[in-house]
Amino acid sequence: MRADLLTREYPPEVYGGAGVHVAELSRSMRRLTDVRVRCLGEPRQEKDVTAYRPDADLAAADAALGFLGADLAMARDCAGADVVHSHTWYANMAGHLARTLHGAAHVMTMHSLEPLRPWKAEQLGGGYALSSWMERTAVRAADRVVAVSAAMREDVLRVYPQVDPERVRVIHNGIDTDVYRPDPRTDALHRHGIDPDRPYALFVGRVTRQKGLSHLLRAAFGLPPEAQLVLCCGQPDTPAVAAETAALVEELRTVRDGVFRVDGMLDATSVRQLLTHATVFVCPSVYEPMGIVNLEAMACGTAVVASAVGGIPEVVVDGGTGTLVGFEALPGASGEPADPAGFAEALCRAVSEVITDPERARRYGAAGRERAVTRFSWDRAAERTLEVYAEALAAR
Repeated sequence: MRADLLTREYPPEVYGGAGVHVAELSRSMRRLTDVRVRCLGEPRQEKDVTAYRPDADLAAADAALGFLGADLAMARDCAGADVVHSHTWYANMAGHLARTLHGAAHVMTMHSLEPLRPWKAEQLGGGYALSSWMERTAVRAADRVVAVSAAMREDVLRVYPQVDPERVRVIHNGIDTDVYRPDPRTDALHRHGIDPDRPYALFVGRVTRQKGLSHLLRAAFGLPPEAQLVLCCGQPDTPAVAAETAALVEELRTVRDGVFRVDGMLDATSVRQLLTHATVFVCPSVYEPMGIVNLEAMACGTAVVASAVGGIPEVVVDGGTGTLVGFEALPGASGEPADPAGFAEALCRAVSEVITDPERARRYGAAGRERAVTRFSWDRAAERTLEVYAEALAAR
């Protein structure tokens, strides 16, 4: 069987969980079948990996149009594939067109849903309507849909009621526990000025409303004075979000020390060290279908405090590997908390309880490492994915 994986992100151009997913899944699947990867961006040197550039003329009018242009070229080159497996709206239309043009079975992994990310309109403008159309068109016709959590499956069926529930399967993301493991070295901490002898809370994620960083920053005003706060920030979605985040960081620095902001993608070794030595990892997301980053923290033996949204409760065990913070969204589709001050206060309380209780932090961390090793595996995810491929082919 030949499977073509279609994605925007692929190493070294990875900025989020979907990119990690495709990189790890393709590596495990190559042991089992013929896998070709088709991604966006700069040319790759890896065997059976082809990169496509968004159409510059189309992108000049709208970025989403540029991605659609790249999808056309991707679909053209999928001739001969038995299965095309698309990831995120950037590549969903390539999978849909390859299904139409070549008769391949189309499997979609849903890492998020465009209608549940209304803040993307700030980033994409009119392109948000186009990205939503691309996702909607593809998912309605796909032979099988993979949700990265049970909560995500429920969202797919609620947002797209035309999709037959029998076509939707759950396959959790995995974690490479050889890469993400406790690392006693402190080079990365010293390099960024972090005091290894003081407790710290750590955030790792993109600067986007989805990740809830502004709520964590507001919560940080009430953290114990001995606590440091380390923010590993990816690229901001918009100038407005960037400005809001920068202002909150500077305001926080006027009332407490030990606030560190590290911008850009860090190497795996640095991330591992920062995760290992954190007293608590904080995931304040307002929307998170799965949240690989929580698994990464757990695999490094670190306690987690996370909002109880999406698939996070399927990863983080409340009172076992960390603390889940309740989240109630505003009515409608804004994705923002109904009570922002109350959410920030609950985050502050949960983080403070772990920071001031080293034994609890140690216990959560040890349990998290064990859960990551025993329950989440990319090899198992690859085996389940091949089973879904077989179902999709049989249904054609």
